Amino acid sequence: MTRAAVYLPPDRRGCSEGRNGSEGRGGPGRLGEAELDVLEVGSAHVVLPEATIRDERGGALFTGGGPGGGLVFDPSAGGGPLAGAAADRAARAFGVVNVAFHTQRALRYVNGLLGHPLPRLMVRIGMHEQSRRWSGGHYRLPGQGVGADPDAASPAGEVHLGGGAGFAATSDTDRYFLAPAHNSAIVCHEVGHHVCRHTADLRLNRLRPPGQQTNKKTALDEGTADVITAMLLGTPDIYGWHRHRIPQTEQRRRKLDPRWTMAHFRGGPHSDPHADGTVWASACWSARQRVTNTGVDPTRFDTLLLRGLELAGRDNPAGLIGDALRERRHFSRLMAAMAQADPVLAPHVVAAMSEHGIHLGISNNDLSRAARANPSRLVDAY
Repeated sequence: MTRAAVYLPPDRRGCSEGRNGSEGRGGPGRLGEAELDVLEVGSAHVVLPEATIRDERGGALFTGGGPGGGLVFDPSAGGGPLAGAAADRAARAFGVVNVAFHTQRALRYVNGLLGHPLPRLMVRIGMHEQSRRWSGGHYRLPGQGVGADPDAASPAGEVHLGGGAGFAATSDTDRYFLAPAHNSAIVCHEVGHHVCRHTADLRLNRLRPPGQQTNKKTALDEGTADVITAMLLGTPDIYGWHRHRIPQTEQRRRKLDPRWTMAHFRGGPHSDPHADGTVWASACWSARQRVTNTGVDPTRFDTLLLRGLELAGRDNPAGLIGDALRERRHFSRLMAAMAQADPVLAPHVVAAMSEHGIHLGISNNDLSRAARANPSRLVDAY
């Protein structure tokens, strides 16, 4: 095991929320040290049993570790173009290690609950910066069509993170460069897509040639990745620190609270699957809270969700037919698989999700129309 400096998940004990219910402007997390299971450290990459994390921007980042030994580096407020060369190098090294920690933590948690490992994951930092800086991330498979990425090489899936762009205020005088590798929520969300691909297989990529998979994401994919992030970070306000200026009354804040119901679902080719996915993620978080309030360990809900994803991916349609792909978009289909995964907890899950307008056996569009027609039947939107 190797000692590593990382941003740890929020400590919910005794913490107070900042303005607008966010984690405030304190930065991307609690800086601390953790143990990392490392197989190899290269000049700009770390190899783990579950994944490889690599900075693609050139130059040596690891030459004997940080000044404290091991993989301990100063985050240097994210580094970036306004930082000095030494500070930016330290920030990049910290980013690789931080991504390694959260990737390993996420995959080990998921693998443990599923009872078997998911395929190895490649995470590449500093991607797609030829023409612009990028402060986001995405999950990519080799393929064609919407979301095709010629740089995606691994048929098992890759996470691509930008090198960073822009700043978020952490106080009235200080700011933090928005480097995705320093943002635990972005890392966990993209790992969540890897989980979806190799469990529910929402786009039936297993039926496609390895080099011709599709990267188009559905609301169910985006929402499930968000709730996995909330599970790992222990907070529904997963993007709160760097989106604290966005009111909680807007879906683009992506906070998983009871206000988001099928009345807010849009659907269709021009909708944002991230915003629509917030409805599903919020319903899952409400179900998790409902289960926890009965005295059940929240890990049991997490297991129910992950095994439900596997059950939803086990059917074998004759091919890439439209009906099979459409059904995989339906929230009700995954809810049914979750109920099957744990029949004892199923009534609590179904009841909680019904308050968000999600019911068994009904398509997303029909659920949305019903929710808009009968808003009084949904949860109280504060």
